[in-house]
Amino acid sequence: MNIGIKFFFSFLVLLSSVWILKAQPALDYCNDRIRTGAEQTERYVPYLKGKRVAILGNPSTIVGNKHLVDSLLTLGVNIVKIFGPEHGFRGNASNGTEVHDEVDAQTNIPIISLYGNRKKPSAKDLSDVDIFIFDVQDMGVRFYTNINTLRDIMEACAEQGKEMLILDRPNPNAYLIDGPILDMKHKSGIGQFPVPIAHGMTTAEFAQMINGEGWMTSTTKCKLKIIPVENYAHHMLYKLPVSPSPNLNTEQSILLYPSTCLFEGVKVNHGRGTDYPFTIIGSPAYKGIYDFSFTPVSKKGMSERPLFMNEVCYGLDLRTYDVGELVRSKKLNLSWIIELYQKSPEKDKFFDRSFSDQIGKFENLSGVDDLRQQIERGASEREIRASWAKGLTDYKKMRAKYVIYED
Repeated sequence: MNIGIKFFFSFLVLLSSVWILKAQPALDYCNDRIRTGAEQTERYVPYLKGKRVAILGNPSTIVGNKHLVDSLLTLGVNIVKIFGPEHGFRGNASNGTEVHDEVDAQTNIPIISLYGNRKKPSAKDLSDVDIFIFDVQDMGVRFYTNINTLRDIMEACAEQGKEMLILDRPNPNAYLIDGPILDMKHKSGIGQFPVPIAHGMTTAEFAQMINGEGWMTSTTKCKLKIIPVENYAHHMLYKLPVSPSPNLNTEQSILLYPSTCLFEGVKVNHGRGTDYPFTIIGSPAYKGIYDFSFTPVSKKGMSERPLFMNEVCYGLDLRTYDVGELVRSKKLNLSWIIELYQKSPEKDKFFDRSFSDQIGKFENLSGVDDLRQQIERGASEREIRASWAKGLTDYKKMRAKYVIYED
């Protein structure tokens, strides 16, 4: 076979590969039909007039391409202070990093951090506030800390007799209700509520559940005013217009996050220290086992000290994984963590994170003792899922009391 013919057949193989990649089923996003709570200014701006307003926000707190704070100031709303969650109001702090109080350089409004020495607003913080706006994008996952901040602010508002206005947003993982229910003996900063890993609720729905189930230390319920998402149901997929946090920087990472964040609790790097967090997974121990490799480095604002920094890691590349499989199955993917445990040459160290400054003991992430034990003894995914069944059934009954949108 001459060189020209070889080149022609190579080109056909390449072309067919590209076609197969493009032929993967596209996800049906519904952004053009959906209006977030924040976008419905006609429904809440008149209500804010004459009130002293506080707002919890981050880079996801937007209306169109403009930050909600800037939009409301333009509309004459009196914003007296801003509160910032994990990663800070402007989103420039790494995961787990303490965030300090400051003054916003763009608006000169004081910013009070709720991810540092204080976790909830004090009586003094709320003394000059009439209404508190909560508008940050959630991921629908138990260990995403915005729901902890939601509870803390609700508690503070209830104690101080302040109203909370929730501008609801779609949950990009709302199709998914899966995982073990948190055993409250494993309650931690990354698991505060007896819900599954993926809870299938929006922020406003979760707030109603916090009130209804008595998950605040205050016996007084928080007075809530909710602006629901228009034209939305849980089964609708919503492509986030901006990254909700520095390490959830692609649509792939957002949809993989409920499954791959479990690697936060084991001796495997899950893309922190790269441009592809939550979509690549590996460690130096897998050299010779996997061909794919990457090298984590320090990345300011994302991960300053990633696991295995400056070491070549070998493992799985999920950047081209068809996330539609997750959407269609409505299940977490457990095969990756089972596979990496089974192929690990250091099984006795796989679940050891005591050496690392990263958040996450595995039991705190999974919420139970069982999952680690099941993986270690070689239980099948079917067996593992069977152990979740009753808890998920009971949870869904509880959840049904608080949902605003159809499944």
